[in-house]
Amino acid sequence: MVDYINKIDKYLKKLFPLTRSITGNGNRETLRYLKEIVPLEIKELKSGTDVYDWKIPREWNVENAWIKDKNGNVLIDFMESNLHLVSYSEPINKILKLSELKNHLHKHKTIPEAIPYRTSYYKQDWGFCVTHDQYDEICNRDPDEKFHVLIDSEFNENGSLSLGELIIPGKSKKEFLISTYICHPSMANDNLSGTIMTAFMAKELLNESNLFYTYRIIWVPETIGAIAYSFFNEKNIKAINHGLEVTTVGGRGSIGYKQSFDSSDILNLIIEEVLKNENIDYIKYPFDIHGSDERQFSSIGFRINMPLITKDKYYEYDYYHSSLDDLNYVSGKDINKTLNLYLKTIKTFEKESLYVNKLNFCEAMLSKYDLYPKLGAAQLPSKKVSSDKDIILWLLHLCDGKYSISQISKKIGVSKI
Repeated sequence: MVDYINKIDKYLKKLFPLTRSITGNGNRETLRYLKEIVPLEIKELKSGTDVYDWKIPREWNVENAWIKDKNGNVLIDFMESNLHLVSYSEPINKILKLSELKNHLHKHKTIPEAIPYRTSYYKQDWGFCVTHDQYDEICNRDPDEKFHVLIDSEFNENGSLSLGELIIPGKSKKEFLISTYICHPSMANDNLSGTIMTAFMAKELLNESNLFYTYRIIWVPETIGAIAYSFFNEKNIKAINHGLEVTTVGGRGSIGYKQSFDSSDILNLIIEEVLKNENIDYIKYPFDIHGSDERQFSSIGFRINMPLITKDKYYEYDYYHSSLDDLNYVSGKDINKTLNLYLKTIKTFEKESLYVNKLNFCEAMLSKYDLYPKLGAAQLPSKKVSSDKDIILWLLHLCDGKYSISQISKKIGVSKI
């Protein structure tokens, strides 16, 4: 069991205030902090580049944003919470009527005290996110009152999308992908928890001297970052069969895991085995097309089996995509707990073996190897695999290099031990 609790708590406090988005200086600063933990390489992908069906957007940075009333009182202040500003808001410096301003205010549907998280990445727009009290404070004023709205943001056509990459060589050139996303501002479980946890997971893997797989570990802005990275590393990504996505790993609630697109894949079985051995009462989520970058890496061209372990999975907790997903909601202790589950999963996967029966055509003559009863015709097969002979026959039948021992044991209902 590794213990990075205090260090994780330290980095949560350092990184939480940064204004991250799909591009911008906040992402670069985040990656520079992570370089204190592991020697990742920061890469820049040029804005305007076509990547499959997408285009890397203009780089966006923001200095300040606020709404003031007619007397100069600040009603909404980006400096108090960067979630107040819709990410990728265009610059504005105008005096607006209430009717004009109201359409650009967004409040949380169910939690009055929460500031919601909203984005406008691919549609030119602007907006502010507010609590219910702030919304009422503005919208219940005199309809003729005017407000001063400032958004000091900038788009750079010659900018770039930043990402982090670390390759940890193993004995084999076969690669295992670990991916997390860095684009969410000031939300602790989604996904500052995953960003930091992945760095400490990489640190542990760097300390391993006997890795079989080569580990490709990336920190990217969600969706567009994974798509762009896959575009520029297509050959490598196509050759990968397995990986882990890291997201929402530090909440107060239950441990869960989302299966990869092939529910029978060995990595799903390993995660279930690890959780069972740890006596964890977990929630199992089937794969679906919504979620994080597991959906990019398991798309038709790649088909990487990429499950994930969570502690309060995205979509599932009340504070998701809101200002209440803060440093009071996560802890280094909870993130460290999930970190150990990921490390145990990797350790188990490293040991998993694939065997191939040398006799490809028809069954082996077991008596030739003294593996068959001396007296024939006396045995009747049972519905359950029970005898040594049954196990041997099933092993020889299934050991084609595609099924692992864990998969075979589950298939025939016999323990690996």
